Amino acid sequence: MTNFYSETTKWLLPETVLPDSLMEMEIDGRRGNEGVVLWLGRDEGEIAEVTHLVKLRGPLVTKRPNHIHIESALFNDVADLAIDHNIRLLGQIHSHGPGYSLNLSTTDRVYGLQTPYYLSLVAPEYALSGSSIIDCGVHVFRPERGYVRLNDAEVSRQINIVPGPHLPFIEVGGLG
Repeated sequence: MTNFYSETTKWLLPETVLPDSLMEMEIDGRRGNEGVVLWLGRDEGEIAEVTHLVKLRGPLVTKRPNHIHIESALFNDVADLAIDHNIRLLGQIHSHGPGYSLNLSTTDRVYGLQTPYYLSLVAPEYALSGSSIIDCGVHVFRPERGYVRLNDAEVSRQINIVPGPHLPFIEVGGLG
């Protein structure tokens, strides 16, 4: 049986991915809510490269001070978008509020995506503090272990910030 998911050990993030994602999440953070940006792209062998950013809008996403809920129908729309662009969902970044951990919450672990080699970052302070990758909690879903938080050395080895332009930001779920 062919495995759809590559055993990713290195992610390439153009240098604009984190600042652009934080800027999008700041919109919700200024309202006192968590924010989220999905990262789509391509993977080949052990390397995955983020090529598109997705902002979620509309009634199928709920953003609260300590919770984000994304309806399955909205993920279906994201999947359709990925198929249309010949890419796939590689990961995401979401924010936690002031005083909350950079670890994934129980809700993140139980109800979040459990896709092999999915990259999940947690930005602090509702993404209002202009964080760098080292300021975030960086987690990878390992099929045999579930989500594992990478330490600083693992982040340095596995997450490569590379030169590149601003990536396309695609809105999914908006009303028009």
